[in-house]
Amino acid sequence: MKKEISRVLFRRRVFVILTLLLQIAFIVFLIAGTSIFFHYTQWFLNIISIIVCIHVLNRHTKAAYKLTWIFLIMLVPIFGGALYIFFHIVSNPRKFKHLLKQNIRESYGAFFLGGDCLPDLVRIYPEFRPQAHYLQECAGFPLYTNTRSQYFDSGESYFRRVLTELEKARRYIFLEFFILKEGGMLNSIISILERKAGEGLDVRLMYDDLGCFMSLPPGFKEMMEKKGIKCFVFNPFRPILSSLQNNRDHRKLIVIDGMVAFTGGLNIADEYINAVDRFGHWKDAAIMLEGEGAWPFSLIFLQMWNLQPGITDNYESFFPWNESPCEIQPDGFVQPYADSPVDEENVGEHVYIQIINKAKKYVYITTPYLIPDGTLISALMLAAKSGVDVRIITPYRWDKRIVAFVSRSYYRQLISAGVKVYEYTSGFNHGKIFVCDDIIATVGTTNLDYRSLYLHFECGVLIYRSEAVHAVKKDFLQTLPLSHRVTLKECARNAFQRIASDLMRIFAPLM
Repeated sequence: MKKEISRVLFRRRVFVILTLLLQIAFIVFLIAGTSIFFHYTQWFLNIISIIVCIHVLNRHTKAAYKLTWIFLIMLVPIFGGALYIFFHIVSNPRKFKHLLKQNIRESYGAFFLGGDCLPDLVRIYPEFRPQAHYLQECAGFPLYTNTRSQYFDSGESYFRRVLTELEKARRYIFLEFFILKEGGMLNSIISILERKAGEGLDVRLMYDDLGCFMSLPPGFKEMMEKKGIKCFVFNPFRPILSSLQNNRDHRKLIVIDGMVAFTGGLNIADEYINAVDRFGHWKDAAIMLEGEGAWPFSLIFLQMWNLQPGITDNYESFFPWNESPCEIQPDGFVQPYADSPVDEENVGEHVYIQIINKAKKYVYITTPYLIPDGTLISALMLAAKSGVDVRIITPYRWDKRIVAFVSRSYYRQLISAGVKVYEYTSGFNHGKIFVCDDIIATVGTTNLDYRSLYLHFECGVLIYRSEAVHAVKKDFLQTLPLSHRVTLKECARNAFQRIASDLMRIFAPLM
């Protein structure tokens, strides 16, 4: 028993948490007046805070971030400036950013191995040119045809198909997830991966360290490697206050031979397939691509995988159609994309805004978190005021109470402009989908909150004139009867609630 207690106490998680608390306590000790040098450092730190405010105001970033940090510095003028420096400057993510940008440059040409389909789209559907041109020419994610897309409206149907497709793998399997959790879903997948690795396939598993911080046992990476599964723990959570720790890999991605790919809101944990009950029925969404449209997800995965020291894959060697062309019959056009916080291109946000701005009849949205910035709020409100049927489904049962409180603080503003807001009453709605006018949709990993839009690594698929567009719309309309429409009267708040929500919205970029 004593050995077991000692093992738990000194687990990595406990060590990391205690170390972070010690760092915070040390900073407070130095600044809060207990130091004999406080009288001399007070003026110095005040000057630092003024300099930091000027720096923040001139940064090329969202106004909400600037407001948050300036408010924090005003609230604690001595501590705030020092905290910003410690958080943003002491950490040095430049090497990380440089390597990722290098990987993106080196893999760029491989995205076009299947050819350039943009002229075909513009000729057939010229109305889609702005979206497709932006993603291909600016963000670097080409358009693809010769692809079948299948939409999944539940974790159960998604999981069944994943197991089927994994069994068909012949060359390689790539998995990239924010959360892995011990249970039946993970065990079933690992069983297939172990067998495939034993058959000589290149099997790779990448997961975010913070996302799996409390859900995986110690030594999980070593356990997988003993099974023949190559493992990469992305951005290990170190006991250091650092801005780089904000940049988490929030992607959910499976690639099989570069010919089949899955993405969407589902992590690998039993609650996603309703094998366990955490917040009632778990409602989610995912999509599978077969054909050329699956190939870019191999590259998106490898860009991150090659961040490891000494790893330099030949991107083109993974292309599945070097010897014979893809024979998948096209079902519309697809454009997979990824978003990275290390550049200044907010791809996920821009995809969403372009869909909203394009809508003439309707735009339907589901998101587990509704903490948009001013640009997205303005786009949603303008669309509703222009006569577009704008509907948003959020959860009724939330996994994070503070986030729920802040999300609901936006309801009144949106509903007053004509946006229809619903809450999924059967449980937790975790899907991230947009669908517009029966012609375009996106399914992916990006939530409508600051962390997802600006701080995390994300991915998704933009679908043009495909049957999957109608499947997304059908799923949304079938979810509406299971949801409660929020009225303006229900958004009424007393003085305390208004003050509290206004205060929490200031700190929304940190949630």
